[in-house]
Amino acid sequence: MRNTYARTAVAALMGGVLLAAGGLAAPAAHAAPAPAPAASAAPSPAAATASAAAISDIPRLTDERGRVLTLRGWNVEDKTHRGEDALSLITEKHFRDMSRQGFNFARLLVFWDDLEARRGVYSKPYLRRIERILDWAHTYGVRVLIDGHQDVFGPAFGHRGIPEWATRTDGLPFERNPDDWFSEYFQPAVQRAFTHLYEDADLQRAQAAVWKLLADRFGDHPAVIGYDFLNEPMGELKEGEDLPTAARRIERDQVTPMYNRLAAAVRSQDRRKWLFVEPTPIVGEGVPTGLGRIKDPKVVYAPHFYNTAMEAGADYDPKAGWIEAYEAAVTAYPKQHKLPVVVGEWGPLNNDGPNMGRFYDDALASFARYSSGYAGYVWCYGGGYCAVDRAGKLRGHKAKTVEPYAAAVAGEVSTSAYDPAKGVYSLAYRAGWSSGTSEISLPASEKGWRVSVHGRAWSGTSQVGPDRAEKMRVYAVPGARVTVTVRRR
Repeated sequence: MRNTYARTAVAALMGGVLLAAGGLAAPAAHAAPAPAPAASAAPSPAAATASAAAISDIPRLTDERGRVLTLRGWNVEDKTHRGEDALSLITEKHFRDMSRQGFNFARLLVFWDDLEARRGVYSKPYLRRIERILDWAHTYGVRVLIDGHQDVFGPAFGHRGIPEWATRTDGLPFERNPDDWFSEYFQPAVQRAFTHLYEDADLQRAQAAVWKLLADRFGDHPAVIGYDFLNEPMGELKEGEDLPTAARRIERDQVTPMYNRLAAAVRSQDRRKWLFVEPTPIVGEGVPTGLGRIKDPKVVYAPHFYNTAMEAGADYDPKAGWIEAYEAAVTAYPKQHKLPVVVGEWGPLNNDGPNMGRFYDDALASFARYSSGYAGYVWCYGGGYCAVDRAGKLRGHKAKTVEPYAAAVAGEVSTSAYDPAKGVYSLAYRAGWSSGTSEISLPASEKGWRVSVHGRAWSGTSQVGPDRAEKMRVYAVPGARVTVTVRRR
């Protein structure tokens, strides 16, 4: 990101010039073709949400009790401050406000260059600040994914992520491009730095040591749901190689071994939390990942959901078939390896185009078909990518993300649907035999909610008053078929 709250145009992925060992490539020409758009009108959000289990060979995320989880939330970050002020932009208010809107998930950006600015010296104050953030999250019922974040590798190139001492360029050139930060990934020095990170034994050990430290320090924290090893991994293109081919090779030969090394490091300290793995951002072009098998039983596939034209400021084009192409590409890997999916970042900078309401409906419907949730980009107070304005109100179509949902279901879900026009949420499931209590997240609503439970089940909540958020609990006899209906008052 160019600054804390902005993501500039991704010209390189739109068919712009890519530096590939002196060659040129136009990736858009090689992207998987988008399927023809359906002739019928877009499904309503209610109908789309009801199809959450439509891709049955992608499993759902579960908690330690085996309950089926739905994660809905936002990234939280501080890319501005370092040293003594690192993470100071993230406050208790973030989690209090997210919880009030019904969100239960945060992807927390942490930077290796903050944690280990000098080789072998880990910042105790930085670790304490992470712990304070986790404590706030736990207070408000928000699960946290610890994200090892990088943008354009790190501070050696004017960004954040991998420390300068771990940046090796072999003297290759680098030139800043303030008007298109993403194109800097294709500078020779940046690409070579990724190669060294993946392949140099001492850097492999240093990176593993960081994740071992984080798992040791935070593995027992009740707010932590898992670890995201590297944000948007990239790499070095070979001469004559187009971008999709390079991405699949990098994912297969360099990123997969890295993830397996880091998984082993985490598992030496923490056996219980989920491990989140990302493909390269090229998946946004409709290119299936080349990632191989991650040798661990608790892996989550965590792609990002960005459209290059929309990142450059264009309105959503429902006829272009981008979401359909993305969904086809992004679901191949979790189907093959039987992994749950959580979308780690999404949300366009332009929130006001004529078709943006349709975009949010289509995106949320797509997520419901294959994912266990998402983290929007980004929970901050202001303009640009910020989820909320300075008064704390969700901005524009981002308000569509606020709705009742089943945060945790102790059983097998058959229907989970919200109809925003009618203000009605419906959940149907068969209660499990040993997994306990189900939880339904009800965001604060102007008039409140009415609740009814049918089947051999009960709840202490029958109504929720105006402007109150509630985490409703449902108790059921094992094996019972349960229906829960929530209506806006």
